[in-house]
Amino acid sequence: MTDNSDNDNNLTWPIKAYKNLDFLNSPDARTVRVLCEFVEPAARFRHLRVRNTIVFFGSTRITTREAAEQNLRQIESECCASTGAQEHLKEKFEQAQRGLIMSRYYEDAALLAEKLTRWSLSIENPAKRFYICSGGGPGIMEAANRGAQNAGGPSIGLNISLPFEQTPNPFQTRELSFEFHYFFVRKYWFFYLGKALVIFPGGFGTMDELFELLTLVQTQKTKKYMPIILYGSEYWNELINFNALVKWGTINREDLNLFHFFDDVDSAFEFLRDELLKLYPAEPAEQNNIYI
Repeated sequence: MTDNSDNDNNLTWPIKAYKNLDFLNSPDARTVRVLCEFVEPAARFRHLRVRNTIVFFGSTRITTREAAEQNLRQIESECCASTGAQEHLKEKFEQAQRGLIMSRYYEDAALLAEKLTRWSLSIENPAKRFYICSGGGPGIMEAANRGAQNAGGPSIGLNISLPFEQTPNPFQTRELSFEFHYFFVRKYWFFYLGKALVIFPGGFGTMDELFELLTLVQTQKTKKYMPIILYGSEYWNELINFNALVKWGTINREDLNLFHFFDDVDSAFEFLRDELLKLYPAEPAEQNNIYI
């Protein structure tokens, strides 16, 4: 019996498999969709001669100082206008104060990305430049892309489809903006092109990315050395007692040398620039074949 119903793709039946959207969006084609998220970015990176990235991670919830100040003023107004119990407002007010403190990391991320991009643009061979790469969303990701744009350079946004907190920021370069469905493929592109990593204060997602990368480096699953910065020592040392891992024998003391703490933009910039120049002093672009 022939099914004469209209196909959702609005194409004449029979239809080629690679044009059948019902099939391509089905569980049976999952491997095809995964492969697309490997191959399509690789083709784009190759075409645009992107070989090296400096990856920024950090919280989506950290805002500009201006936005943090505005939020604090608004909550102060709510507190003044309230005549009832203010316990919930007190909590909001204290959180807004902390938000203002944390806003310095947005400003620092933008400035660090700007300084790195200006330095990278001074490299004569475009194929050997270093591109700022973020997850494409708000917060620290936005700051990184914004800083690169302020310097007049392109930057990468590896966006991911999520139900919240992942609105693509407007500062990433359109041709270098990607939208992923699969977290593990997105992580692949973070780390495969990455030549350095800068981790700003963040939550579960930031820690997931940090510890996955540290595991890859510790276990030598990646052969390249990557300078890794934890920016904001007060935050990170309060959050994680790294020395306790050594004390209880769950890591070796030398594993603490896999990353470095920084608290100011100039020192972080100089460290990254010097490390990258040592690692990639005169590598011929044609031998830097990183593509799948």
